Amino acid sequence: MIRHLWVAAALLAAAACGGGGAGTAGSTSGVEVVAAENFWGSIAAQLGGERAHVTSVITNPATDPHDYDPTPSDARLIARASLVVVNGAGYDAWATKLLDSSPSAGREVLNVADLLGKKDGDNPHFWYSPAYVDQVVVSITESLKKVDPADASLFDARRDLYESSGLRAYHDAIASIRQGHSGAPVGASESIFAYMSPALGLDLVTPPGYMQAISEGTDLSPGDKTTVDQQVSSREIKVFVFNSQNSTPEVQEVVSRARAAGIPVVQITETLSPANATFQGWQTRQLTSLLQALGG
Repeated sequence: MIRHLWVAAALLAAAACGGGGAGTAGSTSGVEVVAAENFWGSIAAQLGGERAHVTSVITNPATDPHDYDPTPSDARLIARASLVVVNGAGYDAWATKLLDSSPSAGREVLNVADLLGKKDGDNPHFWYSPAYVDQVVVSITESLKKVDPADASLFDARRDLYESSGLRAYHDAIASIRQGHSGAPVGASESIFAYMSPALGLDLVTPPGYMQAISEGTDLSPGDKTTVDQQVSSREIKVFVFNSQNSTPEVQEVVSRARAAGIPVVQITETLSPANATFQGWQTRQLTSLLQALGG
């Protein structure tokens, strides 16, 4: 009981301090963890606590993880890490290349796409799926235990508390939207929202081809563009969700037209914003904004 109380206090302290940026959490004598992106890094830091030193490579909200150009210091971080967490599915191919260039038999690698049975070409925004996040929480814990078996009971305790306390507001916000607005038609600028919308019970009516084209920076088909324009002008959607880290002229035009039509617009981001937020704090704030836009 005393140990669980200590872990609870430490977890709450980590959450209050941010718990997700570069060099987050704990002592350098613990497990050296590198996360390619700070959304996974935040979770790893909170699960590892004082027994893990977590560094996230992508921390700047202005950075596009797809096109990130790693530095020599990034290569050194990955080379000496005991555990590396990458998103996979082509989202952070630069991280996979760094791992391949510094093979290590003693290093544990968690590729989230591989864990979920995903491949290049699939929607890689796995952290926007609550079910996938829950799977990754378990897998990170198991990876930490493999690297540091002496602290296995501590990692299990931290996982239990993160699931029951750390993620509580996040799951509560999801449940509130599902219970109050199931079936509501919504639009989105890109596929970053495609995993979250079914978890919320929302009907994402934007053509998949439109969302994929915006995500990948390719040309929109005339038919998809016409459909999105019609959905906005006819107020066929209750809310339009857009990724402010990929706000192209096309997206800005749709956002402006939605606002002019009286359709609430909800802004989300691809990585933690602010950069020192916790995963759950960031996601819960976005979900709360969406709930309010849907009518509370």
